[in-house]
Parts: sequence; C-alpha cells; structure tokens
Amino acid sequence: MKLVEEKNPDTPRVLEIINEGLSKRAVITIMACCRVDYDGRAVSRLGLGDRIILIKSDGSFIIHQDRNLDPVNWQPPKTKVTADIYQGMVKIKGVRRNPSESLEVKILQTHMISYFIGEDSESLELAGYEANMGDLIFKDPEVFEKGFRPTSREYHTPQGFIDILGKDQDGNITILELKSRKAGTNAVKQLRRYVDCFSDHKEKVRGVLVAPSATDDALELLEEQGMEFKALEPPRELGTDKVVTLENFFGRSSSE
Repeated sequence: MKLVEEKNPDTPRVLEIINEGLSKRAVITIMACCRVDYDGRAVSRLGLGDRIILIKSDGSFIIHQDRNLDPVNWQPPKTKVTADIYQGMVKIKGVRRNPSESLEVKILQTHMISYFIGEDSESLELAGYEANMGDLIFKDPEVFEKGFRPTSREYHTPQGFIDILGKDQDGNITILELKSRKAGTNAVKQLRRYVDCFSDHKEKVRGVLVAPSATDDALELLEEQGMEFKALEPPRELGTDKVVTLENFFGRSSSE
C-alpha cells in the first residue's frame, strides 16, 4: 500500500504508523499538537501548539508552524529518527553525530497522520539564473561583446569570487558581475571591490555589470565609478546539457 492515512488516532496507533513508515522509508506527515526541543549548536524550546511534522525517506526531519515559509525546526538528510512512548505521549527523536545535536517532538494529540511511499528519481531543473548566463557567455562570448575572451569563472579574490574574468579585444582585463534579475547598488559595490583587487595592474581594468536591467541608482553609481552596464537576459531553456539542477544551483549560490 502506497498511502496510509488516519484521523485522530490514539497514541499506540500513532507510534505504530510512525514505525511502519520509518521501516518502509516512507514520507511521514503528522498534524499534531506538540512540544519541540532542540539541543546542539544552540538550545531551543517551542511550547505546545499545532504543527506539521515531516519525516522524509532520506532522514530529513522538519517541523512547520502555520505561518512562514521556512520550518521552525529541522534536521537535514541522514538524521537518525526514532519514536517511542514517553509519559503517555509519542516522542519522536532525531539525532545527528556530526555535529552532535538532537531534535525531540512530544505529541500530545494527533489530528492526522499518514505515510506515503513515493517514487521520484528526478532532479529539479533550473534555468534563468546567473549560472546559465555564465554558461552562455563562455559558449558564445560575443553575446557580451565582440572580441571578448573569457578566461576564468568563479575567480577567487580576497573580496569573493568573480563570476567571469576575461579580456576584451584590446587586451584589457574585464570583470563581469552577473545578475539574473534587476541589479541594484549592492551589485555595483561588489563589482567595485573586485575591480579594486586589480588596482596594482598597469593595464586598464574594466568592471561590467551584466543583468537584464538595473535601477537608476545603480546606473548612476556605475557612471560615477567609471564602470559599465551590459543588458543581457539569462537563457531560460530547459532540457539542455548545461541545465542547472537544484543541488548545484545552491552549491554555486553559496560561493557568490
């Protein structure tokens, strides 16, 4: 059976369904009145309230309130999740060794519980981001500028990672800061910091903000700083060899 669902089950039945779901590596969903305690890199306590508890087949352990996008408590994949009876309540515990931490949920009343055995091996494909813009410029540099030669991506500097470093047709060092959305003054300031890293070079160093558009303040600051703007839309095609998955998107974003 792919789906088991019960409303208002008693405590022994809740424990039975949780353990059955865990043994089958199913996705477990619980809507319950519960307390939540975390102990690890910090300490937190969440008093009694109605919440949604998720335990995924990869060990992710997540508690949501009825507001906000992000969970109020969570543990990542490979968390060891167990359940038992504690003082007449179901206690679910997630434990990690590195870092050492535990997340405990004590359920006073369960409104609904289910587990679902799904089949999903696909990765989410993303397009229209800075990574796709970088792929496009490396594949066809003249979409940026005639004669441009990109030499490095994610070039490390003391101020962070330059999206694209290259040279223009006159041999000038050219730094590209890519933004897939309308760029603001923060992007200009970051570009300035990158350009300043090359202040000891004798050659001219160009700083170019590349984005679909920029705010008036950003364009004014670029002009004041002697830098440039290039309008470029990120490619939005899916299903290509250069498509970005959710996993490597976040990997790249963390270094930007």
